Amino acid sequence: MKVVVFETEEWEHQACLRLEPEHEVECTRQRLDPQTATLFTSAEVVSTFVNSQLGADVLTQFPRLKLIATRSTGYDHVDLDWCKAHGVAVANVPDYGDSTVAEHAFALLLAVARNLVEAVERTRRGDFSQAGLRGFELRGKTLGVIGTGRIGRRAIEIAGGFGMNVVAYDLYPDEDAATQFGFRYAALDEVLADADVITLHVPANPGTASLISDREFDLMKSGALLINTARGNVVDVPALVRALADGKVRAAGLDVLPQEPLVREEAQIFRGASSDGYDLKALVANHVLLRFPNVIVTPHNAYNTQSAVRRIIETTVENIEAFGRGEPRNLVGER
Repeated sequence: MKVVVFETEEWEHQACLRLEPEHEVECTRQRLDPQTATLFTSAEVVSTFVNSQLGADVLTQFPRLKLIATRSTGYDHVDLDWCKAHGVAVANVPDYGDSTVAEHAFALLLAVARNLVEAVERTRRGDFSQAGLRGFELRGKTLGVIGTGRIGRRAIEIAGGFGMNVVAYDLYPDEDAATQFGFRYAALDEVLADADVITLHVPANPGTASLISDREFDLMKSGALLINTARGNVVDVPALVRALADGKVRAAGLDVLPQEPLVREEAQIFRGASSDGYDLKALVANHVLLRFPNVIVTPHNAYNTQSAVRRIIETTVENIEAFGRGEPRNLVGER
């Protein structure tokens, strides 16, 4: 098969070469978008990270396409309906980053709880004042975990090491896990009301879009913290801005924002004839968030450890090899 791997670093290129000579491999640093797609229309397999958008406008340019191998667990950047209608399989990497992402969630939590960014910036300026830097300890606080899949359960394990109490919400509660890790399940509203810290570990799908919005912020304790290492559209960003401005939310640590590619490259908004499909209100809210002193935003970096990225590329290569043998694995949705 002709395999094109987008958004690659040099070491990833080398890892993908093990697909040869059974398959023809081409790697590029570019994201896959309507413009770059025109350069690789003969591809039968495309592999991307989450910065590429695989909508119908892109996928229709690949008449021979058989497989999309996304180098991520989430696949909300892929038009699954189009893939199903055209017989294109989609494979993901389901379990590369349980500890990696959960640890980053706690890095964000510690940073906002102890005002670390401001403290470091001050001392670099030679200012050793402690004014306004008083934080709070995690021991004895209640962590509300929304989503208790692999990453959520790992976050619960870490919380135990800090001496936190944990209450969790999931559409499909795992009572065995609750017994093993010493937490309890509750309804979403109860979790929001009880928790001092909310951490989100749910996938992006129609059911989780704006899962945390004005109503949910109203239910939270005054001064609660919000941590999001899941997907940007799980949180209604304008609602978060309002909650921060009102003091309802004390601080937030975010690794994800809605419409991240447009935040990184605003000029994309103006390349077409209209702004159809762009939530301009959310984009403005994103930029407001970046300027809040009590908000830390990292660039979708929770996954980014040496161990995790190695697992990502190895699993992706294995997914492509298995598909080529007629033994597909890690498929999402239905063809």
